[in-house]
Amino acid sequence: MTAGHEPSDTTARALAETVRRLQSTAARVRADARARAVVDLATGILAERLGLLPAEAAARLARLAREAAVPVAALAADIAGVSGQARGQPPGPLAGTADPVTPALAAVADLQGAAEAVLEQTADALGAHAVALWLRLPGGVLALAAHAGLSAAEADAWSRVPPGVPTPAQRVVVGGAELWPGDPETAGPSVGVGSARAVLPLIDAGRRRGALEVLWPAPGPAPAPAPVLGGPQRRRLHALADLCATLLVEAGAAPAPAPTPVPVPPGDDTALLEGLPTPALLLEPVVRRGEVADFTLLRTNAHFRDPLGRPRDTLEGTSLLEVYPAACAGGLFERLIRVHETGVPLPGERVRLVFQQGGLALPATVLLAAAPVGGRVLVGWQTETARAGEAEQSALLRQAQRLARVAGFEECPADGRIRWSDGLHEIYGLPPDTDPVPLAQLARHAHPDDEPAIRRLLDTVQRRHRTASAVVRLAHQDGTHRYTRVIAEPLLDDHGQLTGVRGAFHDVSAQHRTEVALGATRARLADSEQETADSERLALRLQQALLPAAPPPLGPAGLRAAVRYRPAAQHDRVGGDWYDVLLLPDKRVLLTVGDVAGHGVGAATGMVALRHALRGLAVTGAGPARMLEWANTVALREPGQITATAVCVLIDPAVGELRWARAGHLPPILVGADGAQVLPLPHGVLLGALDDARYEEHTAHLPPGDVLVLYTDGLVERRDRPVEESVDQLIRAAGAPGPDLERYLDRLLELSPADTDDDTCLIAVQSR
Repeated sequence: MTAGHEPSDTTARALAETVRRLQSTAARVRADARARAVVDLATGILAERLGLLPAEAAARLARLAREAAVPVAALAADIAGVSGQARGQPPGPLAGTADPVTPALAAVADLQGAAEAVLEQTADALGAHAVALWLRLPGGVLALAAHAGLSAAEADAWSRVPPGVPTPAQRVVVGGAELWPGDPETAGPSVGVGSARAVLPLIDAGRRRGALEVLWPAPGPAPAPAPVLGGPQRRRLHALADLCATLLVEAGAAPAPAPTPVPVPPGDDTALLEGLPTPALLLEPVVRRGEVADFTLLRTNAHFRDPLGRPRDTLEGTSLLEVYPAACAGGLFERLIRVHETGVPLPGERVRLVFQQGGLALPATVLLAAAPVGGRVLVGWQTETARAGEAEQSALLRQAQRLARVAGFEECPADGRIRWSDGLHEIYGLPPDTDPVPLAQLARHAHPDDEPAIRRLLDTVQRRHRTASAVVRLAHQDGTHRYTRVIAEPLLDDHGQLTGVRGAFHDVSAQHRTEVALGATRARLADSEQETADSERLALRLQQALLPAAPPPLGPAGLRAAVRYRPAAQHDRVGGDWYDVLLLPDKRVLLTVGDVAGHGVGAATGMVALRHALRGLAVTGAGPARMLEWANTVALREPGQITATAVCVLIDPAVGELRWARAGHLPPILVGADGAQVLPLPHGVLLGALDDARYEEHTAHLPPGDVLVLYTDGLVERRDRPVEESVDQLIRAAGAPGPDLERYLDRLLELSPADTDDDTCLIAVQSR
């Protein structure tokens, strides 16, 4: 069959009939939509006069129409008294209708319209969010015939449910009881994972034709109870299920009749298909007006692979013309018709077919065979690509072995036969025409130090009959060695006797070199980590030596003080925070708090330089601003040019006055009987930032009993808010200091909102 094969008249008629059938279905949908307004009105009249629920009234209307053998729309027009109106024109309002008219499913002639109408019925009244209509197909397959409220992806994923998959709908269709929200049987795979659901069978003439599944929204983060459906709500759902079952009967009498199955003798089709060694599928003819118009794809076996990659369960129960239209037009359908009509099997023919879906078209040469089986057609096909698959797989395997530097061997001691795969001569470093080396002679080609490992390998395989492996160094003629992993397993007969050995050689030289390099890197890293640890321990000891746990006594100055230092949570991140309390000879008191940028020994030594510089400058009698200018010069002259923030306070208890200046640091807090206040921010840049930096100085009064608090940013700094907000939150939460300064500082640390894992220094001074 050539690519330019023209479809036969039979195939063309079948395809045209399929197109006309689909067009006819679309036309009926449009016509039924125009007639729905009349049926809505008739349903409302019946509901009012008979005291029925709207869904029950719709089911009653459908049954009356069937019994009277008239169309539902015609009967509805008679009941509503609008039979003279033209089809498609909505009737005017009718006096005497009290309740709003609900949508009537009886006017819907297609299953999709029924699903949408059921969702419309249940969404407002019952809170449902999705509806699924399941149809039972030949072979026990469940098909999602219609749905509303489901996504296209979910509907496509559940379009076919094979027999044996325990979905709630499958359990109901095969004879189980109806399911309601909260029943344990509603769990399991299905549409709307996690949703509450009700599942009712669609029964007509005693046969379960499918199921109606109504879903409620899945529980959110807070688990929601399953909806409770009382008697009226369940009656409504039963009426809707009856109406959907009635609709199936109406659809079966439509101008485009449902496929008529051809009687077949009893037999196990599944066993027949699965017993075949090649891909196969079973087709059932669809007879319309005495002619085969299509084939239904009933089942496929495990060897079958759809050329377009679709799962097998999505194809079972579908139309062959709809699934493979291009292939059918290319000669497939014509051959199957001939086999079915003549009863003569098609033993095997190479056919060029095109498999097409959407914009994807895949040409393939198929070896096609077909035979009639009890009125059905058994088809076997195998693509040329599948026939050539073994050679391609072998080529891919050889390529993978070459890239991974793996080669196999097999030897039989009884006859001395040894087989090597491609690449093993190269691993041994031997010319390609060299005879294979027996495993027993491996030690002759390996480093002498590896002989014990080789002996253990041979003993484990040949004497203990167990798989073993070893890494050996194969010596090459150029004096180099290849690190090679040898894996060997014994081959035993039925009596447990050794008949041969097979295994593989894997060149792991590159891996060995990598491991050696990693070992050297780990050693260097360990040395570096040890140096870092030693450096951090030195910095920590230096910091601990310079930050005493208690301040000097300030009794002569009429003050008392408390200090706290909280190190960072990560002990390997020693910072440059410091504090100092110094009683000067003239009874004034110097308070300093600062933070050197960085961590480790560099930060600690910078902190030492600035702390001692300010101590020495304080005895000159200079004010805080002048001392910070000199400290800035010290920072600029330090090796590495350190930068730091600092606040410097001089307290003169004789006059109750304090003077302060800051270098980019947070301002002090003055806590008194009337509450806490953050002192103003004098101008001043970081120490070590500018050569000619100037610092502003402020003065304030320190009343008796008030507490002055100095701190570093580790107390209040957060990543998600300004520092000012954190300071305000902390001083409000801490409350009044009270007489115990030590306890007050502990409370500040406990209530600290900081999240930056940094050092914290605190000083509190209170006048008496």
